[in-house]
Amino acid sequence: MELSELRGQLDDIDAQIVELYEKRMEICRQVAEYKIGTGKRVLDRQREMEKLAKVRSLTHNAFNSKGVEELFEQIMSMSRKLQYQMLAEKGSVGRLPFIGVDALETGTARVVFQGAEGSYSQAAMQQYFGEQVNSFHVDTFRDAMNAIEEGSADFAVLPIENSTAGIVNEIYDLLQEYENYIVGEQIIRIEHCLLAVPGTKMEDIQRVYSHPQSLMQSARYLADRGWQQISMQNNAFAARKVAEERDSTQAAIAGEHAGRIYGLEVLERGINHSDTNSTRFIIVTNQRIFRKDAKKVSICFEVAHQSGSLYHMLSHFIYNHLNMTKIESRPIEGRNWEYRFFIDFEGNLADSAVKNALRGLRDESRNMKILGNY
Repeated sequence: MELSELRGQLDDIDAQIVELYEKRMEICRQVAEYKIGTGKRVLDRQREMEKLAKVRSLTHNAFNSKGVEELFEQIMSMSRKLQYQMLAEKGSVGRLPFIGVDALETGTARVVFQGAEGSYSQAAMQQYFGEQVNSFHVDTFRDAMNAIEEGSADFAVLPIENSTAGIVNEIYDLLQEYENYIVGEQIIRIEHCLLAVPGTKMEDIQRVYSHPQSLMQSARYLADRGWQQISMQNNAFAARKVAEERDSTQAAIAGEHAGRIYGLEVLERGINHSDTNSTRFIIVTNQRIFRKDAKKVSICFEVAHQSGSLYHMLSHFIYNHLNMTKIESRPIEGRNWEYRFFIDFEGNLADSAVKNALRGLRDESRNMKILGNY
């Protein structure tokens, strides 16, 4: 046969497939009406497994068997999404356990940040809450999360991502562990400075202290200098140590803000090799609230350790026309080679498309959690 004739036959078959698809979806609509009326769950995993086994048995070779399985996985996925949409239209999705507010109550808020006076976290906090914010600092990220969970602080400011060094793994793990929620974010430009006690000369320096990420971000500057590099828990701790010990053989890498607080001299500015280096900080509280004008949603969930699991979860964003802006994974403690996924996407918890997507994700994933809307 000529190619055009073969293509004509394919067009005829495709038209039949479309017609049958629409008939199937109409019956699926009726199934959804029944489930809504009886309160049955949308996802019936046992029924789907039986259906896939049956359609595979109708094929005549292994290639077609696999292809038909993939085809019907998609068809059943679209059926579920139709049912979730109908649940939303009927008002059966249920309210999300978050309260929309016009603005955050920050005027009398007490805010905690990790590190010491002069840290980038303090700078981010002051940019978000103002210079006169009522604040205190703690040694660790966990201490900060405990402070807001226990109520000794209303908000915590935590670094979650750097544009060159990547994510702060511990923060992702703590967000999943604690019942604390993201309500805002602040991005600040990072400019590392070489700080030392006044009068120090470059040739005096033998050791430099800083956070491991800051040392990495300044690696090109440090590469040929032969200085011993010593990691500290926080840049501000490094600056405080150098200031307290008054040893001219020591220097710290930190922000100029830290230098002013501890009376250190800036020997050189901008030693990090990226001119666009920025860190994103999140504002966290123990209240399930979100600003009514919030535009980003953060969630996490787990999926079954099998082929296609993540793909099916991500399809909820595609179907509901939601723009996913970030995805990260973290290993699940005690379960080798299984991962928890963290996703940011554009939207507001009051939007019907967001509610629809979250309903599907909640039903089809494991341990889905809304981390915040901000």
